[in-house]
Amino acid sequence: MADPKLTHLDEHGAARMVDVGAKDSTHRRAVARCVVQMKPETAAAIGSGSVSKGDVLAVARIAGIQASKRTADIIPLCHPIMLSAVTVDLVVDESSVTIEASAETTGPTGVEMEALHACSAAALTIYDMCKAIDRGMVIGELLLLEKSGGRSGTFRRAE
Repeated sequence: MADPKLTHLDEHGAARMVDVGAKDSTHRRAVARCVVQMKPETAAAIGSGSVSKGDVLAVARIAGIQASKRTADIIPLCHPIMLSAVTVDLVVDESSVTIEASAETTGPTGVEMEALHACSAAALTIYDMCKAIDRGMVIGELLLLEKSGGRSGTFRRAE
Protein backbone atom coordinates (compact mmCIF):
# COMPACT_ATOMS: atom_id res chain seq x y z
CA MET A 1 0.00 0.00 0.00
CA ALA A 2 1.24 3.47 -0.91
CA ASP A 3 2.25 6.05 1.69
CA PRO A 4 -0.68 8.53 1.95
CA LYS A 5 1.82 11.44 1.97
CA LEU A 6 3.14 10.45 -1.47
CA THR A 7 0.35 11.97 -3.52
CA HIS A 8 1.85 10.95 -6.88
CA LEU A 9 1.18 7.29 -6.07
CA ASP A 10 -2.20 5.62 -6.15
CA GLU A 11 -3.40 3.06 -3.58
CA HIS A 12 -1.46 0.33 -5.42
CA GLY A 13 1.80 2.30 -5.58
CA ALA A 14 1.47 3.21 -9.27
CA ALA A 15 2.48 6.67 -10.47
CA ARG A 16 -0.39 9.08 -11.10
CA MET A 17 -0.99 12.75 -11.74
CA VAL A 18 -2.70 14.33 -8.74
CA ASP A 19 -6.22 15.66 -9.35
CA VAL A 20 -6.10 19.34 -8.37
CA GLY A 21 -9.55 20.16 -9.76
CA ALA A 22 -11.18 20.62 -6.35
CA LYS A 23 -8.34 22.63 -4.82
CA ASP A 24 -8.73 26.37 -4.24
CA SER A 25 -6.93 28.77 -6.55
CA THR A 26 -4.54 30.84 -4.46
CA HIS A 27 -1.54 33.02 -5.20
CA ARG A 28 1.49 30.76 -5.10
CA ARG A 29 5.17 31.63 -5.19
CA ALA A 30 8.37 29.60 -4.93
CA VAL A 31 12.05 30.53 -4.83
CA ALA A 32 14.88 28.11 -5.60
CA ARG A 33 18.66 28.39 -5.70
CA CYS A 34 21.51 26.58 -7.42
CA VAL A 35 25.28 27.17 -7.46
CA VAL A 36 27.72 26.45 -10.29
CA GLN A 37 31.28 26.09 -8.95
CA MET A 38 34.10 26.86 -11.39
CA LYS A 39 37.67 27.99 -11.77
CA PRO A 40 38.27 31.63 -10.86
CA GLU A 41 39.29 32.31 -14.47
CA THR A 42 35.93 31.03 -15.68
CA ALA A 43 34.01 33.21 -13.25
CA ALA A 44 36.13 36.19 -14.30
CA ALA A 45 35.39 35.52 -17.98
CA ILE A 46 31.66 35.29 -17.27
CA GLY A 47 31.74 38.45 -15.18
CA SER A 48 33.65 40.44 -17.78
CA GLY A 49 31.52 39.18 -20.67
CA SER A 50 34.54 37.72 -22.48
CA VAL A 51 33.25 34.16 -23.04
CA SER A 52 33.47 33.51 -26.79
CA LYS A 53 29.94 32.07 -27.01
CA GLY A 54 28.40 35.34 -25.83
CA ASP A 55 26.73 36.84 -22.77
CA VAL A 56 26.54 33.81 -20.48
CA LEU A 57 24.37 35.49 -17.86
CA ALA A 58 21.79 36.79 -20.35
CA VAL A 59 21.49 33.43 -22.11
CA ALA A 60 21.27 31.53 -18.81
CA ARG A 61 18.54 33.90 -17.59
CA ILE A 62 16.47 33.33 -20.73
CA ALA A 63 17.07 29.56 -20.54
CA GLY A 64 15.80 29.52 -16.96
CA ILE A 65 12.68 31.50 -17.79
CA GLN A 66 11.96 29.30 -20.80
CA ALA A 67 12.51 26.12 -18.79
CA SER A 68 10.12 27.23 -16.05
CA LYS A 69 7.38 27.61 -18.66
CA ARG A 70 8.07 24.08 -19.98
CA THR A 71 8.37 22.21 -16.68
CA ALA A 72 5.35 19.97 -17.33
CA ASP A 73 6.99 18.85 -20.60
CA ILE A 74 10.05 17.55 -18.74
CA ILE A 75 8.80 16.44 -15.30
CA PRO A 76 6.19 13.77 -16.07
CA LEU A 77 3.69 14.29 -13.24
CA CYS A 78 3.73 18.11 -13.12
CA HIS A 79 0.65 20.03 -14.18
CA PRO A 80 0.96 22.62 -16.93
CA ILE A 81 0.76 25.95 -15.11
CA MET A 82 -0.05 29.44 -16.33
CA LEU A 83 2.80 31.37 -14.76
CA SER A 84 2.22 35.03 -13.93
CA ALA A 85 5.87 35.86 -13.22
CA VAL A 86 9.31 34.27 -13.38
CA THR A 87 12.61 35.83 -12.40
CA VAL A 88 16.10 34.39 -12.73
CA ASP A 89 18.89 36.29 -10.99
CA LEU A 90 22.55 35.35 -11.37
CA VAL A 91 25.42 36.54 -9.19
CA VAL A 92 29.03 35.91 -10.15
CA ASP A 93 31.61 35.71 -7.40
CA GLU A 94 35.25 34.63 -7.28
CA SER A 95 34.68 30.99 -8.25
CA SER A 96 30.97 30.43 -8.77
CA VAL A 97 27.69 31.67 -10.16
CA THR A 98 24.72 31.59 -7.81
CA ILE A 99 21.34 31.31 -9.52
CA GLU A 100 18.12 32.25 -7.77
CA ALA A 101 14.80 31.77 -9.53
CA SER A 102 11.27 32.63 -8.48
CA ALA A 103 8.01 31.55 -10.06
CA GLU A 104 4.48 32.78 -9.37
CA THR A 105 0.96 31.81 -10.34
CA THR A 106 -2.59 31.93 -9.11
CA GLY A 107 -4.02 28.46 -9.30
CA PRO A 108 -4.69 25.13 -7.60
CA THR A 109 -1.10 23.81 -7.54
CA GLY A 110 2.30 25.10 -6.52
CA VAL A 111 5.28 26.34 -8.52
CA GLU A 112 8.19 24.74 -6.68
CA MET A 113 9.13 22.57 -9.65
CA GLU A 114 9.04 25.56 -12.00
CA ALA A 115 11.50 27.50 -9.82
CA LEU A 116 13.78 24.46 -9.43
CA HIS A 117 13.63 23.73 -13.15
CA ALA A 118 14.54 27.33 -13.96
CA CYS A 119 17.66 27.05 -11.78
CA SER A 120 18.63 23.72 -13.34
CA ALA A 121 18.33 24.96 -16.90
CA ALA A 122 20.22 28.17 -16.15
CA ALA A 123 23.00 26.14 -14.54
CA LEU A 124 23.21 23.72 -17.48
CA THR A 125 23.33 26.68 -19.86
CA ILE A 126 26.27 28.15 -17.96
CA TYR A 127 28.02 24.79 -18.21
CA ASP A 128 27.30 24.51 -21.93
CA MET A 129 28.52 28.00 -22.72
CA CYS A 130 31.71 27.66 -20.63
CA LYS A 131 32.67 24.00 -21.02
CA ALA A 132 35.37 24.82 -23.59
CA ILE A 133 37.28 26.72 -20.91
CA ASP A 134 36.29 24.70 -17.80
CA ARG A 135 34.98 21.14 -18.06
CA GLY A 136 35.43 20.73 -14.31
CA MET A 137 32.52 22.96 -13.32
CA VAL A 138 30.21 21.45 -10.70
CA ILE A 139 26.49 22.13 -10.59
CA GLY A 140 25.18 21.69 -7.07
CA GLU A 141 23.22 22.95 -4.10
CA LEU A 142 19.91 22.93 -5.97
CA LEU A 143 17.29 23.59 -3.32
CA LEU A 144 13.95 25.17 -2.56
CA LEU A 145 14.40 28.31 -0.45
CA GLU A 146 10.76 29.15 0.08
CA LYS A 147 7.22 28.60 -1.10
CA SER A 148 3.94 30.22 -0.24
CA GLY A 149 0.28 29.70 -1.02
CA GLY A 150 -1.89 26.66 -1.01
CA ARG A 151 -3.13 24.36 1.72
CA SER A 152 0.32 23.57 3.13
CA GLY A 153 1.07 27.24 3.75
CA THR A 154 4.47 28.87 3.82
CA PHE A 155 7.84 27.10 3.85
CA ARG A 156 11.15 28.87 4.38
CA ARG A 157 14.43 27.01 4.53
CA ALA A 158 16.36 27.84 7.69
CA GLU A 159 19.91 28.80 6.79
